[in-house]
Amino acid sequence: MTIDGMLAQARERLRRYLPIELPQAIARGAILVDIRPQAQRMREGTLPGALVIERNVLEWRLDPTSSARLALATDHDVEWIVVCSEGYTSSLAAASLQQLGLRRATDLEGGYQALKAAGLLTVAATAAHFEREVATLAWL
Repeated sequence: MTIDGMLAQARERLRRYLPIELPQAIARGAILVDIRPQAQRMREGTLPGALVIERNVLEWRLDPTSSARLALATDHDVEWIVVCSEGYTSSLAAASLQQLGLRRATDLEGGYQALKAAGLLTVAATAAHFEREVATLAWL
């Protein structure tokens, strides 16, 4: 097995999204997850509205049976859309989430760079979970 073979195998299981499809997915409740490391986010830019979960803890945070899960990881039917810089690591990560039973986990073709090129970096800022967080912070 090579990394190219592993990537192809991972992508066979995914219904990957194009950047133009992301607004509709967010509107129906999909959650965007930015797995880029902090140094990369600092260099490339942030993704407003996306949950930032670095790759090394992704499965523990999204598995609804994990004691280290996030509150948004309520069950195996949550639609997670994983984003990395260019859409390679995110495919491997999404396939790993599917192995955990998170059947709606997928990723974004082209990653952050494709969102930026499409002018869609703020699309997740309309996500319900993000708007609740902003409202809570405004209340404080």
